[in-house]
Amino acid sequence: MKKFIEYLKNCWKVEDLRQRLLITLLFVAIYRFGSFVVLPGINPGMLEKLQSQTAGGLMSLLDMFSGGAFSNASIFALGIMPYISASIVMQLLAVAVPYFQKMQREGESGRKKINWYTRILTVAILLFQAPAYLMNLKMQATGALATGISWSTFMIPATIILAAGSMFILWLGERITDKGVGNGISLIIMIGIIARLPQAFFQEASSRFTAISGGGIVMFIVELLILYFVVCAAILLVQAVRKVPVQYAKRLVGNQQYGGARQYIPLKLFAANVMPIIFAQALMFIPLTVMRFSAENTNWVVQSLTDNRSFLYNVIYAILIIAFTYFYTAITLNPTQMAEDMKRNNGFIPGIKPGKPTADFIDTVMSRLTFPGSLFIAFIAIMPAFAGLLNVQQGFAQFFGGTSLLILVGVVIDTLQQIESHLMMRHYDGLLNAGRVHNKGGVSAY
Repeated sequence: MKKFIEYLKNCWKVEDLRQRLLITLLFVAIYRFGSFVVLPGINPGMLEKLQSQTAGGLMSLLDMFSGGAFSNASIFALGIMPYISASIVMQLLAVAVPYFQKMQREGESGRKKINWYTRILTVAILLFQAPAYLMNLKMQATGALATGISWSTFMIPATIILAAGSMFILWLGERITDKGVGNGISLIIMIGIIARLPQAFFQEASSRFTAISGGGIVMFIVELLILYFVVCAAILLVQAVRKVPVQYAKRLVGNQQYGGARQYIPLKLFAANVMPIIFAQALMFIPLTVMRFSAENTNWVVQSLTDNRSFLYNVIYAILIIAFTYFYTAITLNPTQMAEDMKRNNGFIPGIKPGKPTADFIDTVMSRLTFPGSLFIAFIAIMPAFAGLLNVQQGFAQFFGGTSLLILVGVVIDTLQQIESHLMMRHYDGLLNAGRVHNKGGVSAY
């Protein structure tokens, strides 16, 4: 505790870091405030059925990612997930379509064009998802509209408000990234998840304390112990898989030579961070959109895909995470580009010819490093389904692994590492001593 207080004091002493932290807190507060601003014309007292609908199944995850805005019929009800879906599509196009491939190679100007197309696609997705949300709201909240307002006249302005709300969240996320601390989009998703933790905790405690059978308070204590060990294991493992395993990398890749100096190639077990989880979860929300948030007249396949505890859902979810881990790693670390850069700078890997053999060798090593990392996050992602077998409430079970835990751990570690880098530049001690490796020259490296 003393160390944590000293850490906060050090953060406050660094002026630039202090400003960034305050800006981040301000934008997060704006986001949380907007999550409770109900759509104009909607009576909040008539949303009980909608809130009951989002208490379980995939709807609960959708509500979690929006920070409760979905069940509140808020102006931020659609959250940031439409932008994530648009980003997935654009990254797939950047791999498959030559026009976007060329744009991606144009550097900063190409990146700006891709971001512009991503925003346009986000608006298109919002114009589809917003009416679907409003149709579901109409079915679940009969009589929620104020007197004198009809749904036909309400749909168009409400669609515009919902779309504008999501785009405003995107703007907040980008401002956090530019002027605050951490990745803004990931941070907003994390804040939405954390906002649901107190409610889920008290619901689980209430269900255990009032249970006639099943262990009661003893079972609840066991759950908390399991949750503690799961969180600790996730933190340790995420930190481990994100670092370059020096001895393993040295054995597989060796050193690239630059004018007699040896440098390690920056390969990691889990270079994609939390993005594969977010991407996979965004795709798993598609069945909800297609069926317009209604489970009526659907077959067992669609029903299974909207139940995050079903066997089919978890199998497809795990496969998507593994696939996106490989995909995101491939577009982040391009072996061909790395081989060309090494050749251009007179670098080489001992025993491997420059050019295509080097690219093939790096690609093989990347695949070997990525495979265990992808299996690890896929296993963690489906752990809430196992928690459900122990009769853990679904809201609380999401914190026993799954998307919630992985995003929480990943984003928190990323944010703390950014804060740590600011402190190290000013020669202050940070909080993640275990995450630093001191070399002989006294310089800390991650």
